[in-house]
Amino acid sequence: MSDYPLPGFYFRLTFPLELGLFDTSFKEVSGMSMEMGIEEIAEGGENRFKHRVPTGAKYQNLVLKRGVTSSISALSLWCEATIGGGLSSSIITQTVILSLLDEDSFPIKNWSFVNAWPVKWEFSPLNSMNNEILIESLELAYDYSLVI
Repeated sequence: MSDYPLPGFYFRLTFPLELGLFDTSFKEVSGMSMEMGIEEIAEGGENRFKHRVPTGAKYQNLVLKRGVTSSISALSLWCEATIGGGLSSSIITQTVILSLLDEDSFPIKNWSFVNAWPVKWEFSPLNSMNNEILIESLELAYDYSLVI
């Protein structure tokens, strides 16, 4: 194993609740970000500065993009049930695993997004003047992420 930077173009997403059915053909994954929240507290009598204290980690939504196909996938059904369900039933969460792969399709780095659920499902505009693939974007909120 070398210490060269890893390329970011060969990856796989796994949704464990799909019971072995993989729905992993995505062109882009973004939003893998966390930051420490900060609260500013003014000290009585001292007006030159404010104390800055940590409040906890904040995570961006995970954004997944892929081309739309004619088949119905388990991922699409999950999105439809969660977002279109109107909170009539409880939201089913999943731990989503993102794996960066080597040239032999073996994972070399993994990220786990715990208790993820869809919060936004969007399709690219339809335009009869363009010859482009229809892209669906899916945003997942999650509790926290781990590098595994």
